[in-house]
Amino acid sequence: MSDHRESPALQRAVPGIRSEPGTTADAGLRPESRPKAVAGDRRQARRESGTAAGVSRRGILYGGAAAVAGAVATAGRATPAQAGSVADGTAVEAFHGPHQAGIATSPQAHAVFLGLDLRRGADRDSVSRMMRLLTDDARRLTQGRPALADTEPELAALPARLTVTFGFGPGLFAAVGGKAPVEDLPGFKIDKLEDRWSGGDLLVQICADDPLTVAHALRMIVKDARSFADVRWTQRGFRRAAHTQRPGLTQRNVMGQLDGTVNPAPGTPDFERAVWITGGGPLHGGTTLVLRRIRAELESWDAADVVAKEFTVGRRLATGAPLTGRQEHDEPDFARLGTSGLPMISEYAHIRRARVEDPGMRIFRRVYNYDEGVSERGTADSGLLFASYQADIDRQFVPVQRRLAEADLLNEWTIPIGSAVFAVPPGCGPDGWIGQTLLA
Repeated sequence: MSDHRESPALQRAVPGIRSEPGTTADAGLRPESRPKAVAGDRRQARRESGTAAGVSRRGILYGGAAAVAGAVATAGRATPAQAGSVADGTAVEAFHGPHQAGIATSPQAHAVFLGLDLRRGADRDSVSRMMRLLTDDARRLTQGRPALADTEPELAALPARLTVTFGFGPGLFAAVGGKAPVEDLPGFKIDKLEDRWSGGDLLVQICADDPLTVAHALRMIVKDARSFADVRWTQRGFRRAAHTQRPGLTQRNVMGQLDGTVNPAPGTPDFERAVWITGGGPLHGGTTLVLRRIRAELESWDAADVVAKEFTVGRRLATGAPLTGRQEHDEPDFARLGTSGLPMISEYAHIRRARVEDPGMRIFRRVYNYDEGVSERGTADSGLLFASYQADIDRQFVPVQRRLAEADLLNEWTIPIGSAVFAVPPGCGPDGWIGQTLLA
């Protein structure tokens, strides 16, 4: 028998449990929520090692989007972004199309999620005017051109793959007298939601590879929205800086995990089925968004050793490979048993609880990290802005979240503190505006 090494997290969770070097062991659940049979899994894991002239703001507000289409289409100065190319500050992402940009778009390095609440008395007419104006702002800014009345037009010159994506919350549909296609999520026992990070009538997701571009776009959008709505929350996120790693590689989150290994690939039939709404209605070509702010308990996560972390997630931290495989994208073998007769990947491991067998029913994760600095005592305020896109929240997102809330080992170190849901309208053409299919 080899020498034994203590796993601190395991020692705290279950006194007397020990682990061998290179093995995977449960980092422990709170006593009141620890599922049965985890101890057996632990023992198993210990053994199994291993501005345009003549265009007015009034024209936009009162239906002049078509009149400015020509100027919009011909005044672009930036170069189109190409998949796999080395982008620079002039790279652009197309704004017009059947779907809004910022969803299937390769994730940019910086993001801000803006939640707005409509002013009292808002109705279909005022919301439509707002969306005409905001669409024009987004149309210009994403192509490297200043918004109307932009007092710092120089800041718009480098769009850096800027995308601006809009979502409508339940409150917006109530204001315009329509039936809401989305509703607030049911309560989950792991939630500790805060009002300052939850809800919202209108979402604006702004992403780019340059933080100054994001900041300028946010300011322009807020300036033109504040006659119609008040800011409810602003949540800023980040990923690896552009060019830090090769495009297409899975990125790590603030907890050190490769995040998004099992994600539908944009452009594939599975992605089309999982993400886009079909059926020919006003949301045809749109999708839905669940935005969850998840705080990471990094101090206690740091105290857990690699063995405990890997057992919790069900993957090797270094490579992202499942505990039954060698490479990140190897399929997990959930039926594989160890010498004790127990599964090598615990039934409470994160990858097992989050598993969806049908690729067309999976959610599409577009996750960003957040970091709000440290407290006086030096503890971090960090976590994830978990943006989940799917065609149907009730059929795709909710079942997975229920399984995770019931018995995911990772719940020991993650706490949902914000939650919001939105219907994301389809894209528009040069003579249209976002939300036109729902509001016109």
